[in-house]
Amino acid sequence: MYFDETHEAFRASVKKFVDKEINPHMDEWEETTVPLHDLFKKMGALGFLGIRYDPKYGGQGLDYWYETVLLEEIGHVHGMGVPTAIAVQTNMATPAIEAFGSEYLKETYLRPAIAGDMVSAIAVTEPDAGSDVFAIKTRAVKKNGHYVLNGSKTYITNGTQADFLTLLARTTDGDGYHSFGLFVVPTDLDGFHVNKKLDKVGLRSSDTAELFFDDVRVPAENLIGDEHEGFIYQMRQFQHERFAVLPGSVTAVQDMISMTVDYLRQRVVFGKPLITKQVLRHRLAGWITRNEALKQLTYHIVRMKTEGRDATREVSMGKLLAGQLISEVATGCLQMFGGMGFMNETLISRYFRDTRIMSIGGGADEVMCEIISRIEGF
Repeated sequence: MYFDETHEAFRASVKKFVDKEINPHMDEWEETTVPLHDLFKKMGALGFLGIRYDPKYGGQGLDYWYETVLLEEIGHVHGMGVPTAIAVQTNMATPAIEAFGSEYLKETYLRPAIAGDMVSAIAVTEPDAGSDVFAIKTRAVKKNGHYVLNGSKTYITNGTQADFLTLLARTTDGDGYHSFGLFVVPTDLDGFHVNKKLDKVGLRSSDTAELFFDDVRVPAENLIGDEHEGFIYQMRQFQHERFAVLPGSVTAVQDMISMTVDYLRQRVVFGKPLITKQVLRHRLAGWITRNEALKQLTYHIVRMKTEGRDATREVSMGKLLAGQLISEVATGCLQMFGGMGFMNETLISRYFRDTRIMSIGGGADEVMCEIISRIEGF
C-alpha cells in the first residue's frame, strides 16, 4: 500500500546491514561505545545517511517513504543506542544545514556527513535549559569576522566523537525568539572541550557528553542562515527529530512482543505454557492494537510531509504515544519474562533501560501535551 518493490529492495539492503554490521557487535558496544566513524563510513558508502538530501551533495534524492524504511529497519537493532546515534546524523544535526545553510556549509559539512566522513551532533540542551529551549545561556558574540562562543551543553548524543556540532546560541538580548543563531561548530577549534562522557541508565552503546566552550572562535561563515533566526530553524528541526523516533518505535514494540511471545510459548508454569493464560494474551493484543494505531499515525505523518503540510500536531501526538507505549510494553514484557527478564543477559532488560528515554528526550511527554493543547486551542 505504501511501499513498492524498490522500497522493499532498499529495506532488504538495510536489514542485511543491520544483521551483519550492527547486531553482532551490540553486546560489545554496550560495554564500550559504537565506533561511529567506522559505522558511518560503511553506511555512507551504501547511501544510508543522506536519503532525502540532494544528490549534488552526495544524497540519494529520495522521498520520505525511503527514509521511513531506513528508520523502521534500524529499529530492529538490539538496543536503541545505535539507532539514536544514526538518527542524530540523519534527522537532527544535518537538516538545518540542508534547509538553510550556505553552499559553503553544505560542501564543507553536509557532504562529508552524508558520506560518513564526519560525525555530527546537535548541541541545544544545557544544564539549565532542556525542554525550555528559550532559556539557553550559551552566547555567540560577533567580533572581527568570528563569533566568539562561550557556554556549555549537556546530554549531547555523539558528543565525544563528533567532528562538528550544529549548535544553538544566543546572539542578542531583548529580541524574543529572534535572538538566537544556529552555527556549525567544528570540534577541533581552540577552546572546545569535552568535559566528560556521561554515564546513562540506558542507550549505553551511544556516547553522550557534556561540552564546554571557552572563547571558541567560530568563523562567521559557519552561521546557518540569519543570525536572528536560529531558534526558528531549531523548532523546525525538532519536527524531523521527533518524527525520526516513530518508525523505529513501532518496530521495537513489534520485536519486544515477538520475543516475549516466543518465551511464553516455551515457558511452562503449572503444567501449561504461559501463552495459554488469557490475561497475558489479552495484554499482548492490546499492545499490538495500539502499536498498529501508532504505525498508521506515522504513515499519515509521512503523507502529510510528502504533501508539504505542517505536521506539528500529528508529530507531537506520535511522539507522545510512542514514548508511553514503548515504555509500557518494555515494562510489561519484562514482567512476563519474570526473573529471567531481570537478568542483563536477556535482551528485554536492555529494552527496559533504553526505552525510558523516549518520554524524556527530544521533548518530554509533558511538552508534547502542551504543544497539542495549544494547537487545539485550550
